[in-house]
Amino acid sequence: MSIVKINALTVPAEQREVLEKRFAARAGSVEGSDGFEWFELLRPVEGTDTYLVYTRWRSEEDFEKWRAGMAQAAHGGSGEAGERPKPAASGATLWSFEVVQQAAPKATES
Repeated sequence: MSIVKINALTVPAEQREVLEKRFAARAGSVEGSDGFEWFELLRPVEGTDTYLVYTRWRSEEDFEKWRAGMAQAAHGGSGEAGERPKPAASGATLWSFEVVQQAAPKATES
């Protein structure tokens, strides 16, 4: 079964818009990667300043291949004078999971 990587990003309130704009600007950069299955950026609603970046992959090897190559481009960018912009998050933790069960909506008959 698939694997899931969740990057928990601590984002101060004044940096939320910056983070979301950066993710919007990189839209499409991971979707063509071999073994990529799903992406979601989850905004906190209440009680936390932690965003969750959810990605799902066919295998750990596919994720590591993307991380080694395409992640460099996806997380790149240029700021003033060609410098990399300051991170919007003040902290990050990567969580890894194996999918052991899953469900999808049942098809309805017309």
